[in-house]
Amino acid sequence: MFGLFFFILFTPGVSEFLCMSSDLELSYTFCDSTAHTFMFNLTPCNIMNRYVWKAALNWIPRSDITFLKLVFDVLYDGAKALHWKEVLCSGADDEYSVCGAVKGETIATEFDIKGSRIKFPKGNYNVLLHGFTDDSENNRVICLNFTMIVKQDAF
Repeated sequence: MFGLFFFILFTPGVSEFLCMSSDLELSYTFCDSTAHTFMFNLTPCNIMNRYVWKAALNWIPRSDITFLKLVFDVLYDGAKALHWKEVLCSGADDEYSVCGAVKGETIATEFDIKGSRIKFPKGNYNVLLHGFTDDSENNRVICLNFTMIVKQDAF
């Protein structure tokens, strides 16, 4: 119950500032019209010589998560740099803790984001993340717009 106090109830258009350091600024907003109970955290807040980030997610989904497809669109200084789709939950042999969650159930998980192959040039990045509970991408369960400002080139 105490963990619920750490959730942040967002309304559309309100920005959540994640972190700021000498080489990185990171924030996100919701890009759909429904309020969410959601919290995301990333440590450490830097991009230089970083190979693993620790992420923490707390979320109460608006529908059951028996199937979950994530769609990422990355824009670098306004130009589309990446379009990527990944099915995280298919209902069979799912490896992620979010899979199988039911509507209204609290999902609290931590995971690593490995970035050793990624060198981010200095600039502004927008990462649009859409989560769908169907393969046809009609039933969107979440939509986030991450803003990442890389202040110096990675070496």
